[in-house]
Amino acid sequence: MRRATAMRGSGRGAAHILDTESPLKRFLRRNLVGLAGLCVIGLAAALAAALATWSVTDPSLNHATDGPVRNALGTPGAIIADMLMQSIGLATSVFLVPVVLWGWRLIAGKPLRIAGRRILFWFSGTLLASGAVAALPVPESWPLPTGLGGFLGDAVHYLPGRLTEAMAPGTAMIIGAIGLGLPAVLLLIAAGGWFGRARAEDDDLPLPKQAKGRRGQPVQQQMFDDEDEDDADDTSRFSALLGAFAHWRLQATSSLQRVTGVGQRSRAPREPDEDDYDVEMEDPDLEPAPRRRGFGALGRGLVSRLMPGEDDDGLDELYPAQGGGRREPARQGGRDVARETGRDPEREASRSLARHPATGPRIGGGRHDEVYEDDDDTGLDPDHDAAAYERDLDDDSYGYDEPPFDLDDEDEADARLARGRDGRLAGDGMAAERAPLDRAPLPRPVGIAGPAAAPSRGPAARAGGGQPAQPVVPQGGARVVPQAARPQPGKRLQQEAQSSLLGAPDVYELPPLRLLAEPRPAGKTPGLSPDALEQNARILEGVLEDFGVRGEIIEVRPGPVVTLYELEPAPGIKSSRVIGLADDIARSMSAISARVAVIPGKNAIGIELPNQKRETVYLRELLAAQDFEKSKHKLAMALGKTINGESVIADLARMPHLLVAGTTGSGKSVSINTMILSLLYRLTPDQCKMIMIDPKMLELSIYDGIPHLLTPVVTDPKKAVVALKWTVREMEERYKKMSKMGVRNIDGYNTRVKQALEKGESFSRTVQTGFDRDTGQPIYEEEDLPLEPMPYIVVIVDEMADLMMVAGKDIEGAIQRLAQMARAAGIHIIMATQRPSVDVITGTIKANFPTRISFQVTSKIDSRTILGEQGAEQLLGMGDMLYMAGGGRIQRVHGPFVADEEVEQIVAHLKLQGSPQYLEAVTEEEDMSENPYDAVSGGDEGNDLYDKAVAVVLRDKKVSTSYVQRRLGIGYNRAASLIERMEKEGLISPANHAGKREILVKNGVDEDY
Repeated sequence: MRRATAMRGSGRGAAHILDTESPLKRFLRRNLVGLAGLCVIGLAAALAAALATWSVTDPSLNHATDGPVRNALGTPGAIIADMLMQSIGLATSVFLVPVVLWGWRLIAGKPLRIAGRRILFWFSGTLLASGAVAALPVPESWPLPTGLGGFLGDAVHYLPGRLTEAMAPGTAMIIGAIGLGLPAVLLLIAAGGWFGRARAEDDDLPLPKQAKGRRGQPVQQQMFDDEDEDDADDTSRFSALLGAFAHWRLQATSSLQRVTGVGQRSRAPREPDEDDYDVEMEDPDLEPAPRRRGFGALGRGLVSRLMPGEDDDGLDELYPAQGGGRREPARQGGRDVARETGRDPEREASRSLARHPATGPRIGGGRHDEVYEDDDDTGLDPDHDAAAYERDLDDDSYGYDEPPFDLDDEDEADARLARGRDGRLAGDGMAAERAPLDRAPLPRPVGIAGPAAAPSRGPAARAGGGQPAQPVVPQGGARVVPQAARPQPGKRLQQEAQSSLLGAPDVYELPPLRLLAEPRPAGKTPGLSPDALEQNARILEGVLEDFGVRGEIIEVRPGPVVTLYELEPAPGIKSSRVIGLADDIARSMSAISARVAVIPGKNAIGIELPNQKRETVYLRELLAAQDFEKSKHKLAMALGKTINGESVIADLARMPHLLVAGTTGSGKSVSINTMILSLLYRLTPDQCKMIMIDPKMLELSIYDGIPHLLTPVVTDPKKAVVALKWTVREMEERYKKMSKMGVRNIDGYNTRVKQALEKGESFSRTVQTGFDRDTGQPIYEEEDLPLEPMPYIVVIVDEMADLMMVAGKDIEGAIQRLAQMARAAGIHIIMATQRPSVDVITGTIKANFPTRISFQVTSKIDSRTILGEQGAEQLLGMGDMLYMAGGGRIQRVHGPFVADEEVEQIVAHLKLQGSPQYLEAVTEEEDMSENPYDAVSGGDEGNDLYDKAVAVVLRDKKVSTSYVQRRLGIGYNRAASLIERMEKEGLISPANHAGKREILVKNGVDEDY
């Protein structure tokens, strides 16, 4: 009794000394470690959010962009996330595991030494993890140039990769991933401090034996002895762990008792108060040992909310109650026992426990020394109160239906501590209730995902704030428009298959379709599945967003050669910005080329990417189709198929002239052959005549001898000029005939002739034949007009550049005149060149050729020269073309293929149908004595102009081309021709060294002019 009183007095004295410190300082000191743990976990969570919302489009130390920052932490988070992703890649998913474990230990009030060994383990484990990830195969859409483990992972995996490079790829990958992954996991676990807890479990000793021989020491001496022990001491570590968990559970039970007393689930931490097991010494000679093994107030408050209702059986024997500590009222039937009886349940329980002295070590001892109270101090029955308090502690419900969270026990010693005197495990019923929660996974954070095949920047991904694990199409994503079905065959194939036995040898027979190669069956045509196309659309969206272009792929149109992705850009995105990214898109998509253009009539931009396997377009398929057979075009030509696989049938009569350009090997000559064959398969020699000019003597010479030609294939550039001038004269003659007939074009003329022949009528015209010598009046005669239909004339020039070098001015003048006036006369020009420069395709020629076709060219400048915009340099060649019809609308077309053997067979068939009727006048040289411009502008007009020029020279005594040009208001070429004619006729002298000429006409000769 005296001993207990003395010890109680000693404890009060100590309490008086310890209570001199400010309560606020005491509260801050207790919760500083817990707050630090929360800060560490918060920092880890912020870094995890930055990594989860990482995007290659965000600005970083090596990438600048004007686009918005999509990282959850803004620009700092984007920079940090980019550095980590480039350094260790996907190993960032395990990079933060030790940091989270450190934060949890701080919240729990457990000791944490950030020693060099843990930092080394953390760094080494991260490196090995990045190397293990680097062993995995890299998907094609991985946005970084390094492997999945960053450049550090590539460096770590370099040596294992070299050692296993002789093995099979799958075996090498498994060996590299496992060989580097397992050590990485062990090192990261060691860095988090897991192995230290495991050693405490292994060294578990019976609690009475551990505490034997220490009861006799003062509480403060026991506390300082325990705190000063080295961490390597396994017994001390285990004892500290037992004390920490016992304290944790006791505080959780007390807190839940108060919560159920008010009927609410209070989630606020407990108010700071005197702790039953905290000792604070103010002795200047003794520094208080840090609380490394117990939960702080903040940690206990948090854990008490997470694990309510656990049984505390068995704790009574381990921890005696401390006098003067905070008193938690016991509850019976929802009432406070202390309030009804005036007794302190904890003190009564301590009296009961005094009969069974504590044998465990006292970690972080109480505010007083160990007290042994006598039962007579209060006059109460300790057995009754202790039993009531113990029954109250056995209540597991505490007003909760089931625990709100499921926490894994960090140590099995907790279960042994909770085991009571009766041998049962405390909280068994609660563990059974938590079993379903153990199987239910916690919800994953929004926006956290694995590596994507390509960054998806569609609306669904942007709404989630993250990148999906693999490219998936959200609801309402890209719609794959199926490729157009093959053209339906017409009746011509059936008619040719059912050949008549009664042949008509005198009737011209069009070439049969069997001479052309048959198309490949539809089942063997290569193509991509809709899923693959949708995946490509998502990848393309990611590529565009990498370059700061936001939008959505709304439609995908696969074709025989390329696939069109229709991009609907976000508001504020300029079309020119997307078009300028064609080369970058091709590089990012690993494509040969990419063409980007605005789709007319839609709020979309078309991105054309080539297919991995091209589908060949066959001419037979187009010529045998109903579209070509039932077409009402006068000069129908099968140009090819569109991107979506639809046939393109053009009318040369409506164009009315066609300009074709493309480099060598782009398919230009093959396209010219398909145009010629389209006309030959549809029109007879009486309906269409041709003049072929081939300065290269290679491409069109194969057609020499077919009945459609007006003259043999012209290969001499000088004769080509003559042929063009004859075409001009023929155009003028046709205009005269149509004017006499009173019609406006060749179709009206042929219709009138046909009607006249059916009715037996004849047409005549009045022609002046001379003058009457007596009266001087003109003499007229009636001339009968031949009732013959005029055929179409198609002039085909295969290489314009060669002609422009020989006689550029004459060629340009003749072509200009034909292009302006020849349409109504039924004369049409197809002009091709492989050098689309401004000196070949002049402004005059471009202005008169509204319809143009461009094959692959070498530069954007050539594309702008032929089409007026870029894009032709992105074509694929081999028949891939851009067709610009009248009005400037450009359409991508894939031309059909025709082999030389097919052309030879068709030409052989045509030669059997008849011989050509050549006109010698087409290539006949003109008399040099005549005005060279008579063929262009008419003889009478040329003579009058020459007379005026001579009169100007003789009157003004000035001889120069520019002077004649200025005075007569004519072109420079025509003025130069007039000066040359004067020189040949002896009117002026040749130019001297200074370019001057002298007038050689004698006096009086000018009177003749």
